[in-house]
Amino acid sequence: MSRDGRVPHAANLAFTFEKMLQHWGIDRSRVHVVLRDNARNMVKALNDINLASLPCMAHTLQLAVNEGLLSQRSIIDMVKTGRKIVGHFKHSPQAYSQFHDIQEQLGQPRKCLQQDVITRWNSTFYMLESLIEQRRALGAFATEHDLPATLTMHQWGLIENVLTLLAPFEELTKEISSSTATASDVIPAITMLKRLLEKRADTDFGVGTTKATLLEAVQRRFSDVEKEPLYMLATVLDLRYKNRYFSNEVKDQVKQELQTALQRETSSPPEEPAAEASMARGPDPEEASAAKKPCSLLFSVHDEILKEKTEVEQQLASPLSVQVQSYLSEAPIGRSENALTYWRINKDKFPALAPLARAYLSAPCTSVDSDRLFSLAGHVADERRNRLSGDKAEMLLQA
Repeated sequence: MSRDGRVPHAANLAFTFEKMLQHWGIDRSRVHVVLRDNARNMVKALNDINLASLPCMAHTLQLAVNEGLLSQRSIIDMVKTGRKIVGHFKHSPQAYSQFHDIQEQLGQPRKCLQQDVITRWNSTFYMLESLIEQRRALGAFATEHDLPATLTMHQWGLIENVLTLLAPFEELTKEISSSTATASDVIPAITMLKRLLEKRADTDFGVGTTKATLLEAVQRRFSDVEKEPLYMLATVLDLRYKNRYFSNEVKDQVKQELQTALQRETSSPPEEPAAEASMARGPDPEEASAAKKPCSLLFSVHDEILKEKTEVEQQLASPLSVQVQSYLSEAPIGRSENALTYWRINKDKFPALAPLARAYLSAPCTSVDSDRLFSLAGHVADERRNRLSGDKAEMLLQA
């Protein structure tokens, strides 16, 4: 959006992209993919200048979950009541002081309720989670003090079922928001989500309409991911997934795309050695430890899919090239392992595929990590530090 509040025209965005590439001396052939939001003007701008692009998965997931939450009146009313309760404490320090006293009397730690933000669905998840955690303290508070609204027994049960329903979405949002998440995670994640939403559960009581709407929204908004070559190649070149997540009808197309990309790569001049740095990058220690934590629901589907697809894959396998066939016969690595680390170690074993992996696994699946960087930069270089040089600002950001 421009400074005067107007939405830029696609032609203006396209011109800005062209100017940016020229200013930084970036050859168009080296732009693998541009990550964008779902705005039509942005999609058209990138199409007009022939730059491949992918939508931010987190943004699309936000739209899908919002559709689900807004599809059922009882859930809308429950969320509104929860917001009124949280808002009461946020606007009254005295009420919070009394609430903390009650928490201490009950032997609970002093905690505040989570306020949600409409533009972030998972903040609503955390708000409901905090209400459930403080249910006993809120009940005790309501017996002695006035609240603008109270939750009924049915609404408390509804909160628990909504949290169970949205837990896989929250788990996935954290997963794809890490700096090590790539475009290869999109197809497997959507496949796992759809399978979970198709299953019936005891906790579906009261949230059936929301669950059906969530499934429909995920299917519709991510309907083309399995057919998108950029996602296809990223997934098949990630040894955690390979071609196990593709339907039988699409597997032959995936292999053909891989073979075509392989031929294109071998006929083009080699890339500069500096690009090796991106392949050698391992996962951040903190993120790696977080990724190894057991995932109770969503990612348990991963093992199911690998077991189901093994026999089918062997039956359908057809010789394309020795290198491609040899790679596809490799056993998958664990989900918590880093695919780029695998390719760094095995680049001599698969010399033609390794450059492809470096290119297609370099693209993130969300803009969350870059948004964090811009937010951090905004705290470092502000109106009070407007004379800070670019070099010093970069040093502060890396510190």
